[in-house]
Amino acid sequence: MAPGCAVVLRGAGDVLPVAALPHLRGAVHVFGVDEPPPAPEQLVKLARDESVVLVAVSAADPAAAALAAEGAPVVRLPVGAGLLDAVAVMDRLRSPGGCPWDAEQDHDTLRQYLVEETFELLEAIEDGDRAAMREELGDVLLQVLFHARVAAEHGSDAFTVDDVAAELVAKLVGRHPHVFAGGDSGLDAASAEQRTSAGVRDSSTQQVRWEELKQQEKQRESSVDGVALGQPAVALAAKLAQRTGRAGFPVDLLPEGDDSGTTLFVVAALAKLAGEDPETELRAVARTFAGNVRAAETAARLEGITTLDTEDWRRFWPANVEV
Repeated sequence: MAPGCAVVLRGAGDVLPVAALPHLRGAVHVFGVDEPPPAPEQLVKLARDESVVLVAVSAADPAAAALAAEGAPVVRLPVGAGLLDAVAVMDRLRSPGGCPWDAEQDHDTLRQYLVEETFELLEAIEDGDRAAMREELGDVLLQVLFHARVAAEHGSDAFTVDDVAAELVAKLVGRHPHVFAGGDSGLDAASAEQRTSAGVRDSSTQQVRWEELKQQEKQRESSVDGVALGQPAVALAAKLAQRTGRAGFPVDLLPEGDDSGTTLFVVAALAKLAGEDPETELRAVARTFAGNVRAAETAARLEGITTLDTEDWRRFWPANVEV
């Protein structure tokens, strides 16, 4: 293959990677922009004698695959550039001439989908299903893009997905001064001993420092300010226990009582303080229980029983089934 040949993958809005410029400048033939490429076999034959650059959407394109198989390098956009495609698609769906349903949605109507997609992603993670994780992460990303696109249309307080990203970057950099600033700039340089005790040394001290910086940024007055009260109850109890525990809250002041709500709260709180995740633990037990129910029902159907009474449940329950 002639020197200078390459496959260049373009992104949304025909954005090309910077690394493609040397190839484009030195190429005798550039296909896929103003001129369509010839058939793959003809393209490969031409590339053996002259420098050829093919601009394509995907490396799976037949012409692109043929060149790559002959040794032509594939020049791609940096990781993350594909997000531009997702933003462009969302804009198209929301714009005039796009999808009527997408155009009618607002932040309130979209709330249910954010919750649903988040739990579907959680289930995929619990199942260890990599393909489902990839799909569900995309669905969660869609919710972010959708809300950001809706927000961009707000009459008096509009913001875009770029504003969302910029705020995230600023937060991550600000909460990790030990990474981005060469040290924890939030600490006064009093002594090496103080720096060792208060600085970030491991993941545990990083979590403490994160909360300290968050308190400073948001000027919160309470250790429980910012806790999302709308989250599942077990997760909420655990989060409250974690926040107050970091503030030195004594365990003996946890709620007292023998009602189910108080009992559940205390169990979740103590589990979190012990380093466990009660929400995850409870979900695991619930999923196992659901699996056992299905197994018992399946075993009963194999014997022609479709409606189980108390004794049937006991007989077909997995722990009681002979293997």
